[in-house]
Amino acid sequence: MQKIIVEKPYRFIPPHRGNLLPSMIQKLRLTDLYLARHEGVESYEVRDVELLKESLRNRAGVLLAPNHCRYADPLAMGWVARAIGVHVFAMASWHLFNQTSLQAFAIRAMGAFSVYREGLDRQSLDTAVDCLVNAVRPLIVFPEGAVFRTNDLLQPLLEGVAFLARTAARKRQKHDGGQVVIHPVAIKYLYRQNVRRAVEPVLAEIEHRLTWSRRSAGDLLERINKITLALLSLKEIEYLGSSQEGSVSQRQSRLVDHLLGPLEQKWLGCPQQERLIPRIKQLRMKIVPNLTQPSITPQQRDEYWRDLTAIYLAQQVASYPPTYLNPPTTVTRILETVERLEEDLTDRTRVHRGLHAVIQIGPAVTVPADKAPRDQEDPIMATLRTQLQNMLDKLAGEAEPFV
Repeated sequence: MQKIIVEKPYRFIPPHRGNLLPSMIQKLRLTDLYLARHEGVESYEVRDVELLKESLRNRAGVLLAPNHCRYADPLAMGWVARAIGVHVFAMASWHLFNQTSLQAFAIRAMGAFSVYREGLDRQSLDTAVDCLVNAVRPLIVFPEGAVFRTNDLLQPLLEGVAFLARTAARKRQKHDGGQVVIHPVAIKYLYRQNVRRAVEPVLAEIEHRLTWSRRSAGDLLERINKITLALLSLKEIEYLGSSQEGSVSQRQSRLVDHLLGPLEQKWLGCPQQERLIPRIKQLRMKIVPNLTQPSITPQQRDEYWRDLTAIYLAQQVASYPPTYLNPPTTVTRILETVERLEEDLTDRTRVHRGLHAVIQIGPAVTVPADKAPRDQEDPIMATLRTQLQNMLDKLAGEAEPFV
């Protein structure tokens, strides 16, 4: 389980508002060096940046809403800031400020401020709203809320993005009559190296862990699919007692409900019917604050971490779209899937150099100042989702086919 839960009381970390530090980071190309060395992203291009520049010329409060398929995404958005010549603010999960001192300093220096995903964070929300009302810099928010490593497939978006934008639009209208707009941003990574050579050592290592004999390099898709099914079966045996029947999607849903249902009954009073990420968020909001209570016993702490581990596994299980590698597929999808397999097994993934990032700016979506309609999806989120998926669909056609 990766270190996404911080076992200490939350403390809001405000953004650095000066220009000197982010200007130095941009001038020295430090983000470029980091992305090449630690994420394998060696080149990039920003498309349709004029759409964003037009919103800035109109003094609109700008919310940038990118898809979130890789851990490289937040730093890659720094290339957008470079293209428009304006620094940015960004909401970043609090756990990112608790990895290393250098990382915390760098994230904050680039304009990020913390958001507590495991609780209500009024300070973070107020800071985000103020960023849009004052319209000094664009604000970056990732509406998917988590990394799934499925670049071509947009995950369900969190409704909180629309609430934030509408709140800011009302305040902005009262402040100076200006507008708040959302620009969808599609980030697409294209792998430009030999994918067989890149993933072969990873697959061989996983097959060794499973005590399998080494397979022929020509059966790459077959090997990946068998490993994916083997790992699903192992978790079914661990939690359900045996490998299950049915389609892959049915088996995934069954295991996720088995993992989350009892925890929802325990912590929330009844099983939930929402999408996966909201279910996970609700459970973490109930469990995580207990870890920082002074009176917690070792037995309670172990119990809470068991529950959090089961929640994390549910998210892992659901992060493998059953048809993602159906032919015809691409080398990028293969790389993503193998990276996800390695990460789920070892909590890390090796760097595969040769990624090229395409960052596509979408047309501005004007945010109305009224409240969202009740008992239905916010039209802002529907528009944002449609535009993002359409851009990703077009960019997917640029990926090299796997043959």
